[in-house]
Amino acid sequence: MRRLASLGALLALALPLLAACGEEKPVALPAPEEPDASAVAEFCGMPVLEHAGPKGQIFLASRKAPLWFSSVRDAVAFTLLPEEPKDIRAIYVNDMGEGIWAAPKPGSWIEARAAWYVSGSRETGGMTGAEAVPFRERGAAQRFAADHGGRVVAFDGIPSAYILEDGAAERQHAEAAPAAAAAHDAGHVHDEQGSQP
Repeated sequence: MRRLASLGALLALALPLLAACGEEKPVALPAPEEPDASAVAEFCGMPVLEHAGPKGQIFLASRKAPLWFSSVRDAVAFTLLPEEPKDIRAIYVNDMGEGIWAAPKPGSWIEARAAWYVSGSRETGGMTGAEAVPFRERGAAQRFAADHGGRVVAFDGIPSAYILEDGAAERQHAEAAPAAAAAHDAGHVHDEQGSQP
Protein backbone atom coordinates (compact mmCIF):
# COMPACT_ATOMS: atom_id res chain seq x y z
CA MET A 1 0.00 0.00 0.00
CA ARG A 2 2.84 2.34 0.85
CA ARG A 3 4.34 1.72 -2.57
CA LEU A 4 1.13 2.76 -4.28
CA ALA A 5 0.95 5.93 -2.21
CA SER A 6 4.58 6.74 -3.02
CA LEU A 7 3.98 6.04 -6.70
CA GLY A 8 0.89 8.26 -6.64
CA ALA A 9 2.83 11.10 -5.00
CA LEU A 10 5.63 10.71 -7.53
CA LEU A 11 3.16 10.83 -10.41
CA ALA A 12 1.48 13.89 -8.92
CA LEU A 13 4.84 15.66 -8.94
CA ALA A 14 5.95 14.38 -12.36
CA LEU A 15 2.79 15.08 -14.37
CA PRO A 16 3.03 18.89 -14.27
CA LEU A 17 6.69 18.64 -15.25
CA LEU A 18 5.89 16.31 -18.13
CA ALA A 19 3.07 18.58 -19.29
CA ALA A 20 5.44 21.57 -19.27
CA CYS A 21 7.86 19.69 -21.52
CA GLY A 22 5.35 19.81 -24.37
CA GLU A 23 4.81 23.56 -24.09
CA GLU A 24 6.88 25.78 -26.34
CA LYS A 25 7.96 29.02 -24.78
CA PRO A 26 7.72 32.06 -27.06
CA VAL A 27 11.08 32.90 -28.57
CA ALA A 28 11.91 36.57 -28.79
CA LEU A 29 12.46 37.80 -32.34
CA PRO A 30 15.84 39.31 -33.10
CA ALA A 31 15.69 43.08 -33.40
CA PRO A 32 16.05 44.54 -36.89
CA GLU A 33 19.42 46.03 -37.73
CA GLU A 34 20.36 49.07 -39.80
CA PRO A 35 22.43 48.39 -42.91
CA ASP A 36 25.84 49.99 -43.14
CA ALA A 37 28.46 50.13 -45.89
CA SER A 38 29.35 46.48 -45.25
CA ALA A 39 25.78 45.20 -45.81
CA VAL A 40 25.80 43.22 -49.06
CA ALA A 41 22.67 41.94 -50.82
CA GLU A 42 22.26 38.18 -50.66
CA PHE A 43 21.40 37.62 -54.33
CA CYS A 44 23.29 40.30 -56.27
CA GLY A 45 26.31 40.73 -53.99
CA MET A 46 26.11 44.53 -54.24
CA PRO A 47 26.05 46.99 -51.32
CA VAL A 48 22.45 47.33 -50.11
CA LEU A 49 22.73 51.07 -49.59
CA GLU A 50 23.49 51.65 -53.29
CA HIS A 51 19.87 50.85 -54.17
CA ALA A 52 16.81 53.06 -53.82
CA GLY A 53 13.52 51.81 -52.41
CA PRO A 54 12.59 49.50 -49.55
CA LYS A 55 15.05 46.86 -48.35
CA GLY A 56 14.67 43.54 -46.58
CA GLN A 57 16.54 41.58 -43.96
CA ILE A 58 15.99 37.98 -42.89
CA PHE A 59 17.22 36.37 -39.70
CA LEU A 60 17.80 32.61 -39.76
CA ALA A 61 18.05 30.36 -36.69
CA SER A 62 21.28 28.98 -38.16
CA ARG A 63 23.15 32.32 -38.20
CA LYS A 64 23.45 35.42 -36.06
CA ALA A 65 23.74 38.19 -38.67
CA PRO A 66 20.82 38.99 -40.98
CA LEU A 67 20.78 38.25 -44.68
CA TRP A 68 20.37 41.57 -46.54
CA PHE A 69 18.23 42.17 -49.62
CA SER A 70 18.38 45.23 -51.89
CA SER A 71 14.62 44.94 -52.48
CA VAL A 72 11.59 43.54 -50.71
CA ARG A 73 10.93 41.46 -53.80
CA ASP A 74 14.23 39.62 -53.28
CA ALA A 75 13.49 39.04 -49.59
CA VAL A 76 10.08 37.54 -50.44
CA ALA A 77 11.66 35.46 -53.24
CA PHE A 78 14.10 34.02 -50.69
CA THR A 79 11.14 32.67 -48.68
CA LEU A 80 9.60 31.09 -51.81
CA LEU A 81 12.66 29.42 -53.32
CA PRO A 82 12.84 25.73 -52.30
CA GLU A 83 16.65 25.68 -52.25
CA GLU A 84 16.92 28.44 -49.63
CA PRO A 85 17.00 27.73 -45.86
CA LYS A 86 13.62 27.54 -44.12
CA ASP A 87 14.76 28.23 -40.55
CA ILE A 88 13.49 31.81 -40.80
CA ARG A 89 13.12 33.55 -37.44
CA ALA A 90 12.18 37.03 -38.63
CA ILE A 91 11.73 38.98 -41.85
CA TYR A 92 11.91 42.76 -41.72
CA VAL A 93 11.12 45.30 -44.45
CA ASN A 94 11.07 49.10 -44.54
CA ASP A 95 7.73 50.81 -43.92
CA MET A 96 7.46 53.05 -46.97
CA GLY A 97 4.86 55.15 -45.19
CA GLU A 98 7.95 56.76 -43.61
CA GLY A 99 10.88 58.38 -45.38
CA ILE A 100 11.38 58.79 -49.10
CA TRP A 101 11.85 56.29 -51.93
CA ALA A 102 15.51 57.16 -52.49
CA ALA A 103 16.38 56.45 -48.84
CA PRO A 104 13.92 54.68 -46.52
CA LYS A 105 13.87 56.16 -43.03
CA PRO A 106 16.31 54.50 -40.59
CA GLY A 107 14.40 52.59 -37.93
CA SER A 108 11.34 52.10 -40.15
CA TRP A 109 11.61 48.28 -40.04
CA ILE A 110 8.42 46.25 -39.66
CA GLU A 111 7.90 42.49 -39.50
CA ALA A 112 7.17 41.52 -43.10
CA ARG A 113 4.39 39.05 -42.32
CA ALA A 114 2.41 41.80 -40.54
CA ALA A 115 2.81 44.41 -43.31
CA TRP A 116 0.56 45.45 -46.20
CA TYR A 117 2.03 45.51 -49.70
CA VAL A 118 1.31 47.24 -52.98
CA SER A 119 1.87 44.69 -55.71
CA GLY A 120 2.04 45.80 -59.35
CA SER A 121 2.81 49.49 -58.88
CA ARG A 122 4.82 51.58 -61.32
CA GLU A 123 7.65 51.97 -58.77
CA THR A 124 10.67 49.71 -59.22
CA GLY A 125 12.89 48.24 -56.55
CA GLY A 126 16.61 47.72 -55.97
CA MET A 127 17.66 46.35 -59.34
CA THR A 128 14.91 48.24 -61.23
CA GLY A 129 12.68 45.19 -61.03
CA ALA A 130 9.10 44.84 -59.86
CA GLU A 131 8.68 45.67 -56.18
CA ALA A 132 6.27 44.66 -53.45
CA VAL A 133 6.06 47.99 -51.61
CA PRO A 134 5.54 47.48 -47.84
CA PHE A 135 3.50 49.58 -45.40
CA ARG A 136 2.69 49.27 -41.71
CA GLU A 137 -0.80 50.73 -42.23
CA ARG A 138 -3.28 49.49 -44.82
CA GLY A 139 -4.52 53.06 -45.45
CA ALA A 140 -1.00 54.20 -46.41
CA ALA A 141 -0.76 51.26 -48.84
CA GLN A 142 -4.14 52.20 -50.36
CA ARG A 143 -3.04 55.82 -50.86
CA PHE A 144 0.20 54.66 -52.51
CA ALA A 145 -1.73 52.31 -54.83
CA ALA A 146 -4.08 55.15 -55.80
CA ASP A 147 -1.08 57.31 -56.74
CA HIS A 148 1.23 54.70 -58.26
CA GLY A 149 -1.03 51.86 -59.39
CA GLY A 150 -1.11 48.31 -58.10
CA ARG A 151 -3.23 46.52 -55.56
CA VAL A 152 -3.01 46.11 -51.79
CA VAL A 153 -2.32 42.62 -50.44
CA ALA A 154 -1.08 40.97 -47.25
CA PHE A 155 2.25 39.10 -47.19
CA ASP A 156 0.61 35.77 -48.06
CA GLY A 157 -1.33 37.48 -50.86
CA ILE A 158 1.74 38.64 -52.81
CA PRO A 159 1.51 36.61 -56.04
CA SER A 160 4.51 34.29 -56.33
CA ALA A 161 4.51 34.87 -60.11
CA TYR A 162 4.90 38.61 -59.45
CA ILE A 163 7.92 37.92 -57.27
CA LEU A 164 9.57 35.10 -59.21
CA GLU A 165 8.80 36.28 -62.74
CA ASP A 166 9.69 39.98 -62.31
CA GLY A 167 6.06 41.05 -62.04
CA ALA A 168 5.79 42.16 -65.65
CA ALA A 169 2.28 40.75 -66.17
CA GLU A 170 0.85 42.28 -63.00
CA ARG A 171 2.52 45.63 -63.67
CA GLN A 172 1.02 45.68 -67.18
CA HIS A 173 -2.38 44.86 -65.70
CA ALA A 174 -2.01 47.66 -63.13
CA GLU A 175 -0.96 50.14 -65.82
CA ALA A 176 -3.78 49.10 -68.14
CA ALA A 177 -6.48 49.39 -65.46
CA PRO A 178 -6.49 53.23 -65.20
CA ALA A 179 -6.43 53.56 -69.00
CA ALA A 180 -9.30 51.09 -69.33
CA ALA A 181 -11.28 52.93 -66.64
CA ALA A 182 -10.66 56.28 -68.38
CA ALA A 183 -11.76 54.82 -71.71
CA HIS A 184 -14.81 53.35 -70.03
CA ASP A 185 -15.65 56.71 -68.42
CA ALA A 186 -15.11 58.53 -71.72
CA GLY A 187 -17.49 56.09 -73.38
CA HIS A 188 -20.15 56.92 -70.82
CA VAL A 189 -19.66 60.63 -71.36
CA HIS A 190 -20.00 60.12 -75.11
CA ASP A 191 -23.10 57.98 -74.64
CA GLU A 192 -24.65 60.54 -72.31
CA GLN A 193 -23.91 63.36 -74.72
CA GLY A 194 -25.21 61.35 -77.67
CA SER A 195 -28.48 60.56 -75.93
CA GLN A 196 -29.23 64.17 -75.09
CA PRO A 197 -31.70 66.01 -77.36
